[in-house]
Amino acid sequence: MNKIVVSDTDIEVFFSPKQYKQQLLSLIASATQRIYIAALYLQDDEAGREILHALYQAKAKTPALDINVFVDYHRGQRGLIGEKESLGNRALYLALAEQYTEQIGIYGVAVKRKELFGVLHLKGMVFDDALFYTGASINDIYMQQGSRYRLDRYYQVNNASIATSFCQYLHKAFIDSTFAPLLNKNDLPSQSQQKRNIIALKSKLKKVAYQVTELDSKKCSAVVEQPITITPFIGYGRRKNQLNRAIRQTIKNTQQQLLIFTPYFNLPPVLAKDVISALKRGVEITLVVGDKTANDFYIADEDSFSTIGIVPYIYEMLLKRFVKRYQHFIDKGLLNIYLWQHDDNSFHLKGIISDERYHFLTGSNLNPRAWSLDLENGLLLDDPSKSLMAKVSPELTAIMQHTQQINHYDELDSVSDYPEKPKKLLKKIRFAQIDRILKRFL
Repeated sequence: MNKIVVSDTDIEVFFSPKQYKQQLLSLIASATQRIYIAALYLQDDEAGREILHALYQAKAKTPALDINVFVDYHRGQRGLIGEKESLGNRALYLALAEQYTEQIGIYGVAVKRKELFGVLHLKGMVFDDALFYTGASINDIYMQQGSRYRLDRYYQVNNASIATSFCQYLHKAFIDSTFAPLLNKNDLPSQSQQKRNIIALKSKLKKVAYQVTELDSKKCSAVVEQPITITPFIGYGRRKNQLNRAIRQTIKNTQQQLLIFTPYFNLPPVLAKDVISALKRGVEITLVVGDKTANDFYIADEDSFSTIGIVPYIYEMLLKRFVKRYQHFIDKGLLNIYLWQHDDNSFHLKGIISDERYHFLTGSNLNPRAWSLDLENGLLLDDPSKSLMAKVSPELTAIMQHTQQINHYDELDSVSDYPEKPKKLLKKIRFAQIDRILKRFL
């Protein structure tokens, strides 16, 4: 696969949800040619409505502007977990399609027949020749519309080639194929037709990848002594998953320091094996993980506790098991575990930094679900001169200020420490031996 050559001046790093929203609105307002947005969902709430209105207003201002939004088909037709059954976010899409004379495309992508077995988890928003890459979706909490926020990573790459590669992929896989129906049109495919669409799309997704051309690479190379290169990856399915392979290779190639962000600690076995191998060869590894209370499924009020609220406790159990098993690496100073927690906010960071040279930006949660079920993507930035660290360091400082280092497994809660309802449910789960099944889908 071709690599795209850029300089550090082509990359901007943001590090707060409010900056994310502000930049997104700014990019929408200034776009003149194309806007392509891929996200898990665009929510029917205050922030979601503001972004959608901004898209329609941009189209009214510049009628030739090509605007397409891609969200998960299942998530686009339901509200948040726990809400009553309804049209979900699609109700907003249909209402605005009626309200405005301008037309934009909002495509529902179903990579599997049921949400449990896989979702559209592609990230990346293109505005003309800029790619804005974040793991965040579009709603109130991701954009800190109120007091609460969900923290992510936010990178902008100003490069026509990488932007075009993202647009071409989305067009080829979902628009040209006709396998992703428009959610802002009244008629959706019948159940049988949608079943055929999904089968055909699954086949297509195994063949489609990012195609990039090295625009002005010679010119860039002449100006920059050690240019940064970017390689985009797609990941889908267990076999021949290019994203998974690249993530593993990045870890295997690490010589001194490795920093890993994941909101949900449940490493796939092969990835855990790579991490342990790196520790054994003397690599210093830092894992930054969300505390159970910073998980988006965490339910603070025990009276409101429901089955889905068990998820953060399972993640903590897996983390404690890992820390206990590899305590000796912590004692040696090779393994550093940090838990992120800030009031009642949540943690959604993903990605890898290897030897301060390689930066892997991805929406992948680095868990079994991401590894084999969801449609994922990522960008590998190779920065030989390590010039990007000047921009990344403020982001890392902002992240780490709300972390606490775990020096011993006893510092993590045990099942006996949990509230009564989670404790009872966990005992049932463990007794029924379905925790192995849960681990595959978490």
